[in-house]
Amino acid sequence: MAQATDRTVHMAVKPRNREERDTDPERDIIWSRGVRFPDRPSFLTQRLRRALRFNNYEKQEAEALRGMIRPEDVVLELGGGIGFMSSIVAKAGARAVHVYEANPDAVAYARDVYAMNGIECVTITNAIVGPKKGMATFYQRENMLTSSMEEDPIRVDSPVVATHQIEVRNINTVWKDVKPSVLVCDIEGAEADLFVKAQMTGLRLAVIELHPQWIGEAGVRAVFDAMTRAGLTYFPKASSAKVVTFKKDW
Repeated sequence: MAQATDRTVHMAVKPRNREERDTDPERDIIWSRGVRFPDRPSFLTQRLRRALRFNNYEKQEAEALRGMIRPEDVVLELGGGIGFMSSIVAKAGARAVHVYEANPDAVAYARDVYAMNGIECVTITNAIVGPKKGMATFYQRENMLTSSMEEDPIRVDSPVVATHQIEVRNINTVWKDVKPSVLVCDIEGAEADLFVKAQMTGLRLAVIELHPQWIGEAGVRAVFDAMTRAGLTYFPKASSAKVVTFKKDW
């Protein structure tokens, strides 16, 4: 692929100090990086709400992608959460965004985020993308950010509040259907096995949050090897700690 100059996009972020937030008639809205989120304490933890308000939520991922999204990009996001990253890349100008998220409550919340912000280029599906199709148990925890496919993961003490049987879609089938040029991935340790036999053609950019505390050195190596097979190279300029960026022709 020929080298192209990244298109820098400056997104307006509404500045809000503490006094402004306390007197804002829309106090049920949280602004974060130019995106509005419904303020629902029953769903969002206090820590997550604070991180959103002060632009610290998924900060590394958001900053890694800023300026690297192109108008022709089709983005595949695995582990969509509350719709944060998909909203960021949609507002950055991506042509289409396809999101897969296992938590049904997060899917419902994300759809409200898209509607609130007038985002129409995102499709979100309540399913998991895995090495092969089937069904899997998803463990939803009190702290939504620690929910995962693991019943009892190491170093996670948040109690399970619900379990869901979720459809697993084969990654190669999804890839053929979506044809992504950009991959965003935060799937709580499942990244170690997901890409081993994945045929990731057409990919130019990937931002992946690694979970070395769960996948270990071998799992981290498996992710790097998969990105190399896809023709991407580790891009240190847009990487930070566990959030790693891989890019083609940089």
